[in-house]
Amino acid sequence: MRRVQAQGDLLTGHVPVEGIATDEDLRLQIVELRRATRALFARAVSPAPPSPADARRLMPTDQALAHLNAVAAREPVAPRLDWPREGTPVARIFSTGSDPKVLLVATLARAAIDFLSGSQRERLRACTAPRCVRYFVQGHGRQEWCKPSCGNRARAARHYRRQRMGTDGGSASS
Repeated sequence: MRRVQAQGDLLTGHVPVEGIATDEDLRLQIVELRRATRALFARAVSPAPPSPADARRLMPTDQALAHLNAVAAREPVAPRLDWPREGTPVARIFSTGSDPKVLLVATLARAAIDFLSGSQRERLRACTAPRCVRYFVQGHGRQEWCKPSCGNRARAARHYRRQRMGTDGGSASS
């Protein structure tokens, strides 16, 4: 429950997080949605390798697409046109359902759909740092890691490999 409420600012205007009672069923729904999303992220970064956490246990793409779309469709929604007096019209989608758990999971699925069908998908990358499982949106052309600490870990691992090769009789010199 605390994790959902901790992310409340990200869901403001979409999901009333204070009305969600978390349970094992909700956790499993979110985990399965995350598995589907990670499979589609792996497809999006292809031909580059997926996140190391996903490499051996990816959900098949067709199954991931079907699951993501099915979860997004669980929540009944309706389009609404907002048109401020001094502005341009904006189309919005709002929920007509009342189950906050369905609303939460469907909102997460729609966010994944929006991301994967949007322009940022082209900049999606899997972090190349050892033991990192994250995907990130590349901010500049040479970015390889999701955050500076991953870059530090990758450089330290590279240094350790070079040092070890030098002491094991490898090609590196001291």
